[in-house]
Amino acid sequence: MSAPVDPRAWGSCLYCGDAVPPDSKACPICGAENPIRAGQAPKEPKRVRRRIWALGTLRSVLVFGAIALLVYAIIAAELSGPPVIADPLTHSGTYYISSENYTVLSGSVQGGDYILGNWSVMVPFAGEMSLVIYNSTEFTQFQAGDNTANQTWVAPTTNGQIDFSALYTSTFYFVFENPYPASSGLNEKVYISTAYTPDVNSFDGGLMR
Repeated sequence: MSAPVDPRAWGSCLYCGDAVPPDSKACPICGAENPIRAGQAPKEPKRVRRRIWALGTLRSVLVFGAIALLVYAIIAAELSGPPVIADPLTHSGTYYISSENYTVLSGSVQGGDYILGNWSVMVPFAGEMSLVIYNSTEFTQFQAGDNTANQTWVAPTTNGQIDFSALYTSTFYFVFENPYPASSGLNEKVYISTAYTPDVNSFDGGLMR
């Protein structure tokens, strides 16, 4: 006569393969009843033993697969280095600016670096647009409706050029403005292109500028 199964022994769920604590009659994960206790599996029918083996193998594959994916993600991140974030002042796109309104491009500029670019008013034909460049303090004043001392100003024109050199490091705001009064109803479609250009006299490693 075979020895009775120790009720203090851990078991395995026949449905999901999870471990079942001693004295528990149901799986804590899926709720399936009648778990197989340790030492009881060899006495079970062949189909039951195959199921237990298959569940154990599947769980092992899933665990090692998750570990492999985690290791791959860590190694790939180390090899690829930090993500490259596009500079907001290296940009091109089409904008729709209503009469007596404006659009803004902004970003941090190191002292001595340049912002180069251009714009072209596409609609209406021969329409014009102006550009004013502010630092952070001046842009706050501009938004409040106060008078400001702008860094650079380009008079309204159909095709404008941008050639701005920052005298100091700051966040600069490029304000492209539709100069026509609201009563005119002249809404503009404008193509704007800008490029952040580092100072060619500066080098990495702290060398002399």
